[in-house]
Amino acid sequence: MKTLVLAEKPSVGRDIARVLGCTKKESGALEGDRYIVTWALGHLVTLQDPEDYDKKYKEWKMEDLPLMPEKLKTKVIPQTGKQYHTVVSQLSRQDVKDVVIATDAGREGELVARWILNQAHNQKPCRRLWISSVTDKAIREGFANLKDAKEYDFLYQAAVSRAEADYLVGINATRALTCKYNAQLSCGRVQTPTLAIIDQREQEIRRFVPEPYYTVTAMAGGVSFTWKDGRHGGTRISDRAKAEKIREGAAASSLVLTQVDTKTKKSYAPQLYDLTELQRDASKQFGFSAKQTLNLMQSLYETHKVLTYPRTDSRYLTSDIVPTIVERLDAVAVGPYRILAGKAKKMPLSGNLPFVNNAKVSDHHAIIPTEQYVQRNSMSPDERKIYDLVIRRFLAVLFPPCIYEETTVMAEQNGEQFTAKGKRILEKGWHEVYENSSEDGEENGEEIREQNLPKLEKGQEFSDVKITIREGKTKPPARFTEGMLLSAMENPVRFMETREERVVKSIGEAGGLGTVATRADIIEKLFHSFLLEKKDNEIYLTSKAKQLLRLVPEDLKKPELTALWEMELTGIAKGQKKRKEFMEEIRAYTISLIDQIREEEGTFRHDNLTNKRCPNCGRRLLAVNGKNAKLLVCQDRECGYRETISRTTNARCPVCHKRMEMIGKGEDAMFVCTCGHKERMTKFQERRKKEGGGVSKKDVANYMRRQQKEAEEPVNNAFAEALRGIKL
Repeated sequence: MKTLVLAEKPSVGRDIARVLGCTKKESGALEGDRYIVTWALGHLVTLQDPEDYDKKYKEWKMEDLPLMPEKLKTKVIPQTGKQYHTVVSQLSRQDVKDVVIATDAGREGELVARWILNQAHNQKPCRRLWISSVTDKAIREGFANLKDAKEYDFLYQAAVSRAEADYLVGINATRALTCKYNAQLSCGRVQTPTLAIIDQREQEIRRFVPEPYYTVTAMAGGVSFTWKDGRHGGTRISDRAKAEKIREGAAASSLVLTQVDTKTKKSYAPQLYDLTELQRDASKQFGFSAKQTLNLMQSLYETHKVLTYPRTDSRYLTSDIVPTIVERLDAVAVGPYRILAGKAKKMPLSGNLPFVNNAKVSDHHAIIPTEQYVQRNSMSPDERKIYDLVIRRFLAVLFPPCIYEETTVMAEQNGEQFTAKGKRILEKGWHEVYENSSEDGEENGEEIREQNLPKLEKGQEFSDVKITIREGKTKPPARFTEGMLLSAMENPVRFMETREERVVKSIGEAGGLGTVATRADIIEKLFHSFLLEKKDNEIYLTSKAKQLLRLVPEDLKKPELTALWEMELTGIAKGQKKRKEFMEEIRAYTISLIDQIREEEGTFRHDNLTNKRCPNCGRRLLAVNGKNAKLLVCQDRECGYRETISRTTNARCPVCHKRMEMIGKGEDAMFVCTCGHKERMTKFQERRKKEGGGVSKKDVANYMRRQQKEAEEPVNNAFAEALRGIKL
């Protein structure tokens, strides 16, 4: 008798099959003496479309809402139906005695497997493989410690509750808004509050009035001293006359050092990466989108097997990982990390380690390297960038703290106080890890800049003092980048109306808007729906998004709502909340949303209509800015026609070195830069060939295909699949 192993993706399935000795190839499966390994392709089963319950739902009508089936049913996704039937045929074999669920170890992975098994009416006993990396060692250890699948029943209940709640609220609210305002409007429990957060920041920027301020500095003895208010310690002066008075008074007298304090301090390495922190740093340092970082991490996890499971919200390790650290250091000891890894191996790994905390790890620990030997030359340049971030952070926490000497100097001149700061590194500690890197792990936002100070003593006097007044203006809050938006989604307390301790605590426990695994997809969906657009690296709301926020029910825009949902789902996963109770609450909430939309008075106006007609239906096309392209899109949801006008490329302008846009197709394509430089495709290829770029037509064609695939790629979740076939 044999055991059927169900993985989530083919690549993981093949890795498991190799470890288990399954070498016989079959269509969609690999077989060995004891095991048969097959796989899903993400979701093979999803919730049924509205028209599957009743044909009348194929046409969107307000009078048919709310759409509220008594029991939500699943169906096989047609596009991946062949693989589903492969799984079922293996499952129904007489020589298969049981099943091992080997999908991703998390809520969504549990949903993928359980929906497939339920759809296939499986009655065979199931066990669960729960691993955080797909190295051979991790797989072997995982199969040696398989759990009864029933231990994860509550996790499945939470997963299916999430999917059904998103389905009921999303489909009903989206249909209601679309029908009422005759426009393609969608909303959801995570995406709408995310838009509201961006809108709130826009309002703050719009209301902001810059105010001038002045700082007074005194140069003496090669040291820059900054004026400091004796009462509240501030360095900014709002009144120019006051700044002038300080300068005039100080210029007439000597500067005397009243205090010289030197203290020895320690700074510790930043915590290990979870997915959100990694996405944030990748956005800040490399301009990567959240989705791009997740895809690169997924490749390093699945293909190269050099990093652990990416979709984690923890920045700590469990104590059982500590004995494996030396082996992981051996694996990464190549290239620029060889010497650092050797030093890290000599560090003590006993006692109270700051990066180990069992209580702060739920499903998965922080992202760290695996024990797999690393071949950096097999990685793409972007993969190496992400790998470098993770490895340096891993090495940094193993190094001792940085020990430095901080000197604070206080001085007085004509009754006014001045101060200066200096820092001298005594022991580099973890800073050594970042010596040859652009990132040192620390940010300094202080106005009194640190400098190298000469030897100074209390009572020292300087008569030759140069006083300078610098004028500045207060700056508005910064617009969101993807990294900043991820931070706001993770911790949206600042954007909440209420400051109740209970709600603030619950949103912290829930992990903010969405989950670490879904935030990148949510942001991509907002770009894909033309609710967001990018200018350089900054995110802006489109006119469509601004109007949507005026029309959507107020409650659906609040971060508090989704945080409370996540808290309820966590309760279900822990067995503390009944799934039936949660779904009853969701159904009642959905009905109230529809009533609010029906009663709302408002209008929606397309302000981006062009005079160009859709070649399919003849309606006027909308001009929209995609994430990386400008497009013409049909306003008719059922038609779905879209045409790319221009696309931002990675090709750099030879004049100003900014990224250029490509307009047109084939030989007629032209590269255009904001500085005014224009270059036809043929000229561009000739120039790149001379420069050693070697860009061929095939390279450009492949690049365009990849961009097109990214633009058309749907969000891989049950709600997206449910909406796939909806027609207006």
